[in-house]
Amino acid sequence: MSCADSPAEKPRLLLVDDNDTFRRTLANALARRGFCVDQTAGVAGALTLARRHPPRYAIVDLNLGADFGLTLIPPLRRLAQDMRIVVLTGYASIATAVESIRLGATHYLAKPAEVEEILAAFERTDGDSETPLPPSPMSLAQLEWEHLQRTLLDHEGNISAAARALGLHRRSLQRKLRKHARW
Repeated sequence: MSCADSPAEKPRLLLVDDNDTFRRTLANALARRGFCVDQTAGVAGALTLARRHPPRYAIVDLNLGADFGLTLIPPLRRLAQDMRIVVLTGYASIATAVESIRLGATHYLAKPAEVEEILAAFERTDGDSETPLPPSPMSLAQLEWEHLQRTLLDHEGNISAAARALGLHRRSLQRKLRKHARW
């Protein structure tokens, strides 16, 4: 049964991730848990699907190839103010986490994330004042990663513009981003 033919009682979920294998695997797992999943690899496809069938839930990858997932949050919010949006990323940083929440995401998770963890994130409505502090301050590499991410955010994910602002060649910035993606 396709999503278009799905019973109305199944909650509709929009899944946006450019990794086809990951997206299909996650979509199957969510469908087994009772969701009607619309999936796509990019911003344009996500907006088309969301306008056609506004979802109750959305999972948005931060890095969508040439697109920047955070650009999806405001238009999705305009479609449905009560939409629960989880940003899921392999490029986690404090800057992008804060910006995701400021733009209206419900939660922000670093990959890999278990399906149960994602579902729990949809239900979170409050922060956790008991969240423990890290055992030590950030390393120099982590601080560099945070600075690179903040600069990328300031330039709306445009690597060329961010590289100019940092005084780096575009390829040098791309290498740094690949090298430090684990932070």
